[in-house]
Amino acid sequence: MSPSSLNPTLSLTVDLDALAHNYRVLRDAAGGAEVAPVVKADGYGLGASACARRLWAEGAKSFYVARLTEGEALRADLGPDSVIYVLDGVTPGAASRLAAAGLTPVLSSLAQLDEWRASAATSRLKAALHIDTGMNRLGLRPEEARALSADRLADIDLLLTHLACADAPAHPLNEAQRSLFAETCTALPKARATLANTAAVFLGSTYTLDQVRPGIGLYGGGPLGVPDARLKAVATLEAAILQVRTVPPGESIGYGADFVATHPMQVAILAAGYADGVLRSFSPGGYACLAGERRPLLGRVSMDLIAIDVTGCDAAVPGAMVELLGANVAVDDAAALAGTSAYELLTRLGSRAERRYVGALG
Repeated sequence: MSPSSLNPTLSLTVDLDALAHNYRVLRDAAGGAEVAPVVKADGYGLGASACARRLWAEGAKSFYVARLTEGEALRADLGPDSVIYVLDGVTPGAASRLAAAGLTPVLSSLAQLDEWRASAATSRLKAALHIDTGMNRLGLRPEEARALSADRLADIDLLLTHLACADAPAHPLNEAQRSLFAETCTALPKARATLANTAAVFLGSTYTLDQVRPGIGLYGGGPLGVPDARLKAVATLEAAILQVRTVPPGESIGYGADFVATHPMQVAILAAGYADGVLRSFSPGGYACLAGERRPLLGRVSMDLIAIDVTGCDAAVPGAMVELLGANVAVDDAAALAGTSAYELLTRLGSRAERRYVGALG
């Protein structure tokens, strides 16, 4: 055991039992649809290997990543029996590596479709076809997809689209995209269909179709960008107090002298900063949790240090661990205060925190 693991100043705890709970909530909401977890961006910053292994043990058999290299790493972790979809599709020259790793590309252009068909991989592997129904990122336009011959679609066993506004249930684009996707699927040879991310899983059975692709909800983020009582926090980020100091009235704290004390204050300096994923925009307005109470951030978040108000808190001593993200500082609340999303907050968590996984890997 390394010295740092005996006395960490910054720790990230990933609760795999909470991850499994969230998976079961999403599975139940999806009805009979297959649940294919999205584990791209290193499992939304929490470790794709550990998360995918636990989700496999919970019954997940298909997974989504973004990059070829992510897929190759996940294949090594999960073995040959899982289905791993690569959202980038077939980038130029990548067909042989996709085939070698047994990965399933999500084809998003006619050029990708033809490259996959021309490769030796088509004799062994199927592919998914991405249809753009209104997001205008990746994917064939519906009219392009409907014009494809049956021969060019022979290797497609999954049709995919992605909603732009699923976290706003009343947005008219949700139904417009769903309807267009259904119409397009009807015009193509029979294949399974997938539409729903986390938020769309809760929009009802007309959205869940054959397969759902939850991401943020697995990792504790609410489907509507606010905390959801059905889902548990998976990530807990804690930083140690390095020093407690008294700041008299009239003196400032941190860079830019943005915060000036108006009364005598006890201030704790934490071993965390924006290098660890605590965004600069989290202050002013952000908070940490110590001894069950919210403690406001003071001044600017710097690269390695944060100041919090611990006036009147006897638990504020050097070495005490303070929660910056977790059950008491919900990822959605922290993201809102920082002017961003739970997606960005989790994927920006830095590498300096000592990582600890609790709960069975599977």
